[in-house]
Amino acid sequence: MRTYMIDKLKRALDAGEWIDYDSELRPAFQSLLTECGFKTQRYNSTVLSAEGMHSAMEDLMGREMSGDSIVIFPFRCDLGFNIYIGKDVIVNYNCTFLDTSRITIGDHTKIGPGCHLVTADHPRDAMERRKHAVRGIPIVIGEDCWLGANVTVLPGVTIGDRCIIGAGSVVTKDISSDTVSVGNPAHVVKTL
Repeated sequence: MRTYMIDKLKRALDAGEWIDYDSELRPAFQSLLTECGFKTQRYNSTVLSAEGMHSAMEDLMGREMSGDSIVIFPFRCDLGFNIYIGKDVIVNYNCTFLDTSRITIGDHTKIGPGCHLVTADHPRDAMERRKHAVRGIPIVIGEDCWLGANVTVLPGVTIGDRCIIGAGSVVTKDISSDTVSVGNPAHVVKTL
């Protein structure tokens, strides 16, 4: 029964459906959040090598990761299985990926320390938020991008290929390829 509910939850998350306290899927969602939390806590306190970090990420994601990609711990995520990392990617220290929906990071991309990729979205209506409703809206980061330290990327954002996002920026909308963006909200300041 648990496997069936987890599969149903994954399909619902992929479809962007709301999960709240009244949802039959809430127990499966809570179970996966807790399981991922325990794993990341264990990894963050025990991983002592690059090979260990690589193996820990593969365990969190539930799939192989390119051998030349690395996620440097400490690292936090919600579920793990919605993270897709390309080849030759570096994710630096203290990053948080709220992967309620899919997070896709293209090949050769660099994610600076302290970055937050947040796919989780909540209702605008206060009464609906009381139910702790959540849904995910995917984030896509293209190839050869560089996100500076402490960048936050919000739900539903696509960042094109070869972009640079300045340190501390908050990306609230899509960014075209071959641009430099900075600020809160991030805006294009230069074309590459």
